[in-house]
Amino acid sequence: MVSDEHVSMIPAASKVGWSVEVNGREFTDEIESGAILLDVLRDQVGTLGVKRGCDMGTCGCCTVMIEGVARLSCLTLAGETEGCKITTVEGLATGHHLAPIQEMFSECGGSQCGFCTPGFLITSSALLASNDSPTDSEVKSAIDGNLCRCTGYQQIVEAIQAAALILRSGSKRNDGTAAKLDPHPGFGDSGYS
Repeated sequence: MVSDEHVSMIPAASKVGWSVEVNGREFTDEIESGAILLDVLRDQVGTLGVKRGCDMGTCGCCTVMIEGVARLSCLTLAGETEGCKITTVEGLATGHHLAPIQEMFSECGGSQCGFCTPGFLITSSALLASNDSPTDSEVKSAIDGNLCRCTGYQQIVEAIQAAALILRSGSKRNDGTAAKLDPHPGFGDSGYS
């Protein structure tokens, strides 16, 4: 006779407390002790801009910044980030105002299908935070872990260099106002000098 009691063959993962800052907001929850950061960010935090690509660390779609350093969230245990500041693609913009790297990806054609774009934006932002005057070689080296099947990469390099120029110029538009005052500049005219 078979009992009504079910005994799982695989024990459930234990839960642990997890407190981080994601895109400037405090987040505290319980997570599985062996949870992957990618899954926690998407399923519990709700940052769907973090994309699941290869799950092996070869495509770069899941790149996030942890304490300002670009990291692959598919290869990072969420528990390793306890107490850290995490930035996803959703955290690059300020309200409705796009970051220069986001504007330049749009203006320069740095994204086509868009699936890889969040990873490129985060990787590029981390590069530009540490080096606002990268050479093309340094840009290519920084993004060599991000795969794109649409653009051919030249537009991505151009977008990163254009964003670097904006950052070096102090983020001023042609009229002298701060770049983030106008969230929707005219198509094809970023208004940057």
